[in-house]
This record gives sequence, C-alpha cells and structure tokens, in this order.
Amino acid sequence: MRPLARLLALVLLVAAAPAVAQNAPAAAPRVHAPPAWSRNAVIYEVNVRQFTPEGTFAALQKHLPRLKRLGVDVLWLMPVQPIGKLNRKGTLGSYYSISNYTAVNPEFGALADFKRFVTAAHGQGMKVILDWVANHTSFDNPWTSEHKEYYLLRKDGSISVPLDENGKETDWTDVAQLQFENHDVWRAMTSAMRWWVLNTGIDGFRQDHADGPPRAFWDYARASIDSTRRGMFWLAESEDPNLHADFEATYGWELHHLLNDVAEGKKSAAELDAYFAKEDQRFPRAAYRMYFTSDHDENSWAGTEFERMGDNYRAAFVVCATAEQSFPLLYTGQEASMHKRLRFFEKDTVDWSDTSAVGFYRSLFQLKHRDTVLWNGAWGGAQRKLETDGGDRVYAFTRSRGAQTVLVAVNFGDATARVKYTGLSKSGRYTDWFDRTTVKLGATGTLDVPAHGYRVLVDPSLPLKK
Repeated sequence: MRPLARLLALVLLVAAAPAVAQNAPAAAPRVHAPPAWSRNAVIYEVNVRQFTPEGTFAALQKHLPRLKRLGVDVLWLMPVQPIGKLNRKGTLGSYYSISNYTAVNPEFGALADFKRFVTAAHGQGMKVILDWVANHTSFDNPWTSEHKEYYLLRKDGSISVPLDENGKETDWTDVAQLQFENHDVWRAMTSAMRWWVLNTGIDGFRQDHADGPPRAFWDYARASIDSTRRGMFWLAESEDPNLHADFEATYGWELHHLLNDVAEGKKSAAELDAYFAKEDQRFPRAAYRMYFTSDHDENSWAGTEFERMGDNYRAAFVVCATAEQSFPLLYTGQEASMHKRLRFFEKDTVDWSDTSAVGFYRSLFQLKHRDTVLWNGAWGGAQRKLETDGGDRVYAFTRSRGAQTVLVAVNFGDATARVKYTGLSKSGRYTDWFDRTTVKLGATGTLDVPAHGYRVLVDPSLPLKK
C-alpha cells in the first residue's frame, strides 16, 4: 500500500476503533525497508549535556569533524526538548521528562542552533536522529492540564506514573503515563513528531521505551511520518521482532548482558553461539540489531564498560561490531576511554584528553565501511561458528558473502590462547586488520589470540584503507 493510502486507512482505523487491538504476535515479522545509506552505518549516541563544558548545540557542532573522522554515520541525540520542573529528579532533571514536545531545551540553545547543528552534520555526511519519548510526559507538560484524558489515571483521578509489568507504580516519579486507548494521543504525538521532521530536517527517531505504546500506534505513526518524508530511519528501544514492521533497528540487550557475563567469567563464551542461533530464528536477516558495550542507561546505572567488562571491553566490542546483523553503537566518551559513570540528573562533562582508544574504534568502523561482508542486516554476510579447542574463554566465527570471508576470534581469558580450529571454508592468506601482518590459514590449523584480545583477519586482495 502506498504511504499516503496506508496513512488514510490508519486514520480511519483510529477514528473508528473504540480501543487498541490486542498485540497478537505476528508469525513472520516484517522489516521496514532500511534506507540505502544505512547499510554499513555506525551509530553514535550523543549526550548533549555532558559532551562539552558548555553543554550546547553550538559547542557540540565543533566536534562534528572529529566524529566524522572517527567513522560515525548516524548521530542519535538524547531528547533535546525542555525538561519538566515538577517532580524533577536532581538539579537538571531527566532528558526523558518532556515538558513541551515542540520546543528546545534552552540549556542547549535555541531552535536555530539545533537547525544549524543538523545542517552542519549533513554537511559532514552524517545523519541525525532524535530520541523521542512517546510513552510519558513530565507532570508539568501542558497536556496534563489541557488534556487530562490523555493520561492513565489513578482511582482518585490523579495522573499515574508509569507501571511495571505487574501493574505496580514504578519509581519514575518525574513522569506522567500516557494511555493509548485514547486515539487523540496518537494524533497529538504524531503531529509533534512531524513538526520536527518538517522544521528541523532530522533523519529519523530513536523511540524510547518502544514496548510501552501498542504496536498499532507505531503502525500509525510510521505511516504518518513516511507520508511526510520518505527515507527516515527509526530505532526502537525494544527487542520485539514484530516492531521491525515499523523500525529498521532494535536493541541487542540480551547480547549486551551476555557479553558482560562472559567478560566477567560468569558464563562460557560458547553461549554466544547459542545466542546467535536463537536470534537467527527470531529475527529476519534484514533486521538491524543494535549491539553495544555502553549507552546512557548502562553507563549511568550499571557502570562503565571497564567496570562491567574489565580488560575484555575491547574484545566484547569486536563482537558487537562484527557479528551478523550488527548495527554497532558507540556512546559519548567511549572513544576517550571514559572511566566514570556520567551523572544522569546533573552536569558532568566528559574529559576528552585520552585519545588512546580512538584508533581501535576508528579501525573497526573503517572495516565496517569497507567490507560488505560486515554490512548491516541482510546486506552483510552469513555468520558461522568455527569449531575450536580454545576452551570456554575463546569464541571464533567467520562472516562470508560470495568469495569474501572475514574471520573473527576473541579471547576473554587471562593468557594467550593457541586455538586449534576446524571448518574454515576459505583457506589461504589473510591479513590481520589491526597489525597488518599476513597469516596463512588452512581449512584446519592454529591461531594465536592474545589475552583479553582479538584477531580480525580479512581478505588481503581488497584494499586495506577505507
């Protein structure tokens, strides 16, 4: 169905339906066709408040050339709207407590500053997506007084905070829960999203807590935005395969937590293979899976990658950047080896002086751009585990597409591992992507992987530069 016709059909559905339909899971999840530019894209999460001492769009804009050199393609900005003051947490409050959907947080600058930032990012060849909070608002959002019917109400008629899976109130005491049985909420929320598309030139959205609103709302919202402008990119904070009908990318939380456990020695590296086998069954190949070792939630509440993964933080990121369907994420400050948890409700500027990790991340992103075998979703090659005798601390796999193969081996152990492997489908000469040494590999053989380290071996017949 054409986008406009689809939108009109959904408008009629919203107007007529008395309540949201039950979310019955689809037998075969569809995937919203991703824009061509995203097929080898890397995403970077921007914490505007903490990125610079000024914490403004204008100051952030000065970092765009550096981020481009790092290899970033998509900038995901945490919410940029004004933050509620009523029931605010901390001094500055949470980004995710929105007091006005169609305004800019004055701490960050004016709307004109934001538009200049988007234009400058586009000038560097990067896309900008905006973090969108559809599930709840601040308690002083005008909707709370003008449209109380938009909200989930307690028995006493007061507006409720979000509920957990058991129907109990959460500690998200600074936000008011919207209720999507009222389809006026659908129209108002989507209208606000369109405002940003039409007035700022953003390239898509990261939808916060995408499991909160019903899937039918996302059908409606995506059709509405697509009718406004095609080629947008949407990321869902969710692991629901069915959301790919409206989203190009979903979160890889399960892999994130598994990598934490493997890095700490709580689980065997062999469990990675079971994870990828399961994901292969759950998700269509065209689905992008956002894999990461840190983001704003993990850094602030669970700890830095150094706390959670220790010396294995790079080995874990190699898996995130090279695995099948991977759409890798880097969070603000990771390239500066940031060893602190950024405070969530206060000013806490990143120290950018440590550049020791920049080369590592840039090199992986260059490889992602260069080798189609590592591209996102169905545009990359199939993943196949290599059988090894490296024990429970080593994991190795290949990605292959046509005649091209990349071999990845990671070692989460404390000592160099000499791995005897079997089942390499393409034997011959490979080049180590990181040290540029040449390695000759047979169908069976051995491969040394340093402690807490990694080997990424590529086809030397292809150019070694980006």
